[in-house]
Amino acid sequence: MAVTASSKPSGSEPEVRTAAGVLRGGREAGLAVFRGIPFAEPPVGALRFAAPQPVRSWDGVRPAVAYGPPPPQSSVLRMSQDTDGDDWLTINVWTPEPDPAAGLPVMVWIPGGAYAIGDSSLPEYDAGHLAGSGAVVVTLNYRLGIEGFAQIGGAPANRGLLDQVAALQWVRDNIRVFGGDPDRVTVFGQSAGGGSIAALLAMPRAAGLFRRAVAQSVPGTFFSPELAADIAAAFAAELGVRPTVSDLSAVAPARLPAAGDAVFAKTDQWRERWGQITHRPIPFAPVVDGDVLPATPWEALAGGAARDVGLLVGHTRDEHRLFSLIDGVLGQVTHEQTETALHTLAPGPDGARRYREAFPAAADEELYELVNADWLFRMPSLHLADAQIAGGGRAHLYELTWSALESGGALGACHGLDVPLVFGNLSSGQTAMLIGDPPSPAAEELSAQVRRAWTAFAVHGDPGWPPYDADRRLAQLFDTPSTVTAYPEEASRLLWRDHTFPALPLLAR
Repeated sequence: MAVTASSKPSGSEPEVRTAAGVLRGGREAGLAVFRGIPFAEPPVGALRFAAPQPVRSWDGVRPAVAYGPPPPQSSVLRMSQDTDGDDWLTINVWTPEPDPAAGLPVMVWIPGGAYAIGDSSLPEYDAGHLAGSGAVVVTLNYRLGIEGFAQIGGAPANRGLLDQVAALQWVRDNIRVFGGDPDRVTVFGQSAGGGSIAALLAMPRAAGLFRRAVAQSVPGTFFSPELAADIAAAFAAELGVRPTVSDLSAVAPARLPAAGDAVFAKTDQWRERWGQITHRPIPFAPVVDGDVLPATPWEALAGGAARDVGLLVGHTRDEHRLFSLIDGVLGQVTHEQTETALHTLAPGPDGARRYREAFPAAADEELYELVNADWLFRMPSLHLADAQIAGGGRAHLYELTWSALESGGALGACHGLDVPLVFGNLSSGQTAMLIGDPPSPAAEELSAQVRRAWTAFAVHGDPGWPPYDADRRLAQLFDTPSTVTAYPEEASRLLWRDHTFPALPLLAR
């Protein structure tokens, strides 16, 4: 691959020589920044629906100043539909010092978005503040939706996860020239990014590629092969083809997200077959296929799969309120909606009754929010910490209890509120809308505290509070002021104590 070198003199523009060739980046606020670096070949043509392949080398100097194009993705949340180019598998690097001798800790961000949306170019993921704390920060794109996660005949499962592994292999092989230490890599991610982190902890292919992991708001949805194949058949039927590589390869990549959105919009049709994921429409998730992902994260960690990896895991207090706002039911949840949610999501045959007994003073809306949040994010995150220590590993637990200031505080400590706090981008990007304009001094201080904790964990494995254990169950509550106390969601913990978060089955054939 030949790359024409820029005619502009390099001056102070940083250059590094990676295994594939020379890159020229730019400088921003005292940092060297490289964007749009390919870590694998574009997964199109003969490589469509295949495992990622190593990027070809290039001659000359390759500019690395613009983000790569986002992978094809859902338009449900008005995400970018820019299809300018097929170089979806790219990485971005912020570094205080692109010197091989620097030996800085490395933090690799995996964006979330229900495994259906995600774009590392979003302003909320700008890593300038984090890297300014003395770490090399990497963000990346991976295949989403049907391209990345549908169970397709003739294709490897979990292609999006394989992309993440390929990115981590690139980091291992190249990050030293950016000033990073390949032996001190921390992966971190939120929502589907947190689920990806949990999956990576359970994947033999990812073993040894990172030393520490931060899993924020881990979703409990992992699919069995049978369920994933049935969902893929619905996608293919929407397109009038079979769910195979040969048939789907004839469909332009830009057309696939619309098929996913169409199925997403009518998941009620499959309620008797797909069960819980039709209640909160979730058409994509990692597949426990027995190969790429041999077991669920909870089973794998309890068996010791990640005992040598430090884990920082947690969730927000009011995980579901943002979804209630999006669904138009915030403040308007009916008794019937609450009963449906309780009977669909609460664990065990008498889960609905047990929820009402555990929260006797709770009105319908509070119960609706609680069971949705517990099922989708809160209890999966807690159980990941439990599984890690059961397997002989070390975990630190946190909960964000500080309330979003928008909507008069009605959203509480909602899903996604941690993202601007972690990155320090309190006035740019969609998630910053939760912070309020202008950001309050309390928000600024809390963000600084969260960033210190995340970077301290990346540096030496200690975020600043005691490890989690089965006796004291200590957790850091991020608020103003923050405190360390016993995990506060004890009633929910007891309700879900015996649940195992298995791979979700296909209920009927």
